[in-house]
Amino acid sequence: MKKIIHYNYNRNDVKAGILHIGVGNFHRSHEEFYINQLLADKSQQNWGICGVMLLPGDEKLYRKLKKQDGIYTLTVCGRDGRDEVYEIGSLVDLAWAIESPEAVLNKIADKDIKIITLTITEGGYNIEKATGAFILDSEDIRLEINNPGKELKTVFGYVAEGLRRRKSSNNEPVTILSCDNLQHNGDTARKAFMTFIEAQDKDLYEWAKENVSFPNSMVDRITPATLPDDIDRLNREHGTNDEAPVYSEDFIQWVVEDKFVAGRPAWEKAGVEFTDDVTAYEYMKLSLLNASHIAIAFPAFLSGYRMVVDAMNDKRIVKFMKDLMDKDVTRYVPVPPNTDIELYKKTLVERFSNRSVGDQVERLCSDVLSKFPVFIMPNFIKMINDHADITRIAYWIAVYRHYLKYKTDDNGATFTITEPWMSEEDNALINSDDPVLFLNISAFRSIDLKQADYFVEKYLQMVESVKTKGAMAVLETIIV
Repeated sequence: MKKIIHYNYNRNDVKAGILHIGVGNFHRSHEEFYINQLLADKSQQNWGICGVMLLPGDEKLYRKLKKQDGIYTLTVCGRDGRDEVYEIGSLVDLAWAIESPEAVLNKIADKDIKIITLTITEGGYNIEKATGAFILDSEDIRLEINNPGKELKTVFGYVAEGLRRRKSSNNEPVTILSCDNLQHNGDTARKAFMTFIEAQDKDLYEWAKENVSFPNSMVDRITPATLPDDIDRLNREHGTNDEAPVYSEDFIQWVVEDKFVAGRPAWEKAGVEFTDDVTAYEYMKLSLLNASHIAIAFPAFLSGYRMVVDAMNDKRIVKFMKDLMDKDVTRYVPVPPNTDIELYKKTLVERFSNRSVGDQVERLCSDVLSKFPVFIMPNFIKMINDHADITRIAYWIAVYRHYLKYKTDDNGATFTITEPWMSEEDNALINSDDPVLFLNISAFRSIDLKQADYFVEKYLQMVESVKTKGAMAVLETIIV
């Protein structure tokens, strides 16, 4: 059994200064880990975390964590095969909106809460992909705007009502800090929340302009879903009875713009990096790590791989990933200060190859319609404008179409897809027998790909080749 590193503080002395919305695995391996390390410093014990869950589907995890008083284990899986197991105690309070909406609202308004952090996924910000505008005309949003503080369904309705109570109680300002994996996540959060608040309550909007800040941040730690077999395995290895364990890789990074309107933890003591502008850090990560994840996902899945580490033992997959990074993407990536980009790319290959992490290829294949505009399209547009070699990108999009349209891998195994933001229009374009129409799906709408003749020609070649020969057979022809 592995030795457990227990938290080194008295939880009774810890007060929640952070409210976090979206208590998923990534949050529990990332922000909770940083705070857990920091709370050993007695001067930092006003920065515990109150976790908030908003969705009906959150009940199972909420019940498990509540039963354990918010305490759980985090297994940090070393690339050298050596793991460390941490008992995490930084989640000092929990609230589930379906059970107690008042508890959530009152906690948002609480004067002790100085920071509201978020992991609500890219799609959770309700931003229209093509225009970048907040979607005001959805049913739940309209209902909340017309009934302030009532009929609460979304994170925007809850936060707005909590801020309204905060304002009426003359409580201090608050920072809303997105920890989601999207470019300029603070700017996105500001647009979403402030647009909603302005439409609902002009007085609150004026107050929020002066009393709410939205720093940008860049987050990074690969954290797979914890499946039932993982729970059994981790408890068996550790001699524990944890109903909600988490495991992650050993690499961790968090870069944050130091723009906190009501104070912040001394996160730098736990390894968080602060900067005036997070742009270069996030662009490097989104362009190399996140783009590479999607790049290997569809060739790997269609070739029959179901675990990332198994795919990364295939030299053809690794070569494809390296070629994309070295030949296609690196030229467009600004290098942050004191960063060795070649070492960064080498480390990415090592991280993806970490056998202990056991990430699922299927997870990388999910929700790509919302990821493509963020991780892929900015550099892809530059490549087209530069008339660069688009062989690998054309292949990539062809295998994505094949995955979505045929739902069958090279070995004849069928599967279901997970695209929660797929519209009826997207679905019709995917199922069309004309592959050119696929280029109109929402993921690609930041540019009219049909106008790039040299790309379309290569893409159509790849579509036919993947259909007749299979994903891996075609991959072999482009990595020589």
